[in-house]
Amino acid sequence: MCDVTGSHHYENRDMRVKSATPMRRIVVGVIGPGEGAAHAECEWAYQLGGAIATQGWILLTGGRNVGVMDAASRGAKAQGGLTIGILPDSNPKNVSAAVDIAIYTNLGNARNTINVLSSDVVVACGMGLGTASEVALALKVGKPTLLFQPNPVHAAFFQEISQGKIQTLSSVEDVIRVIRSYCA
Repeated sequence: MCDVTGSHHYENRDMRVKSATPMRRIVVGVIGPGEGAAHAECEWAYQLGGAIATQGWILLTGGRNVGVMDAASRGAKAQGGLTIGILPDSNPKNVSAAVDIAIYTNLGNARNTINVLSSDVVVACGMGLGTASEVALALKVGKPTLLFQPNPVHAAFFQEISQGKIQTLSSVEDVIRVIRSYCA
């Protein structure tokens, strides 16, 4: 279990999650395309959601019933995990059936800020405009940020603008290992 509180901070450039009390479970934000998600991205997100749940971590997504958001939530639920969805609207028809806690914001894309700030670690699985905005915000506020199976062009772009503060990973096992390292 990670040592994380709501008032965490990051020391130096290693971006380890630090806190005073170990009471709260870690929240892993998995972000990625909705309607435009590729089949492979959804498969990876499903596996990632399941692995996050088996660690006892909470999965946070954009909560919708499409793409990476839905796939990651379904993967976590299949392993008995707890899922949170931060919805851009207030329509219950848009919520993934695998979301336990739906938070209706009616903020549109501005809800991306909530997704990032409510996550202890952000993992991008696939890329679209909304995902790119979340990755950029996560880097700007100093959240540990991972790109899972990224397109080389996207990886190079984020490596360049983050000055190497983002990691690119190619396996679910590597993602879990790196998240654990932030909590050490």
